[in-house]
This record gives sequence, C-alpha cells and structure tokens, in this order.
Amino acid sequence: MATHITEDCINCGACEPECPNEAISEGDDIYVIDPDRCTECVGFHDYEACQAVCPVECCLPDPNHPETEEELYEKAKRLHPDKDWPPLEELPPNLSRFRKQA
Repeated sequence: MATHITEDCINCGACEPECPNEAISEGDDIYVIDPDRCTECVGFHDYEACQAVCPVECCLPDPNHPETEEELYEKAKRLHPDKDWPPLEELPPNLSRFRKQA
C-alpha cells in the first residue's frame, strides 16, 4: 500500500528529498504523498525512506491504497524506465521491505 502522511506532520520537509520517486510535496498545512508515485521504496531500499527520516513518525502505510510488492515494483519500473531492473524474483532483500528478514 502507498504511504501517506498523517496530520501529525510538523511540516519540516525532511521526507521530501529522501523519496526516490519524487512522490512527496508540500501541501497547504502538511507534506503529502502522491499514491500514484509512491512505491514504498520497493526497488530502492528495504525500508520507507520518508519514515526513516521523519522526526514524528507520521509517514505510515495508507490503508486506502493497498498494493503488493509486485504492483509497487512494476510502478517503480514505470517511473524509472532508464534504470536497469532485475526480475522481481531476483530482487535483493535490501531493495524491498517485503524481503526483509524478521
């Protein structure tokens, strides 16, 4: 599922430059995430970069936009057509939170 920013956002902007998909932008009162561009960092990190830098932990999974690893990976590939992408089954664990060891 895409990530969204809750009303707890303090509008600090720490998350915006961390997004590999440029999905985060400044809203009227808080930063917002475009669910059409959010891949939960699948293909880039085994964590959500926005949440990792958020001082108030307001970047959370959006229950209104559930997506599988495959859907998120395909979205990342569409957003970054010039990048060399391995097949999903060969994606290393450090590039998807879905593959992270518990």
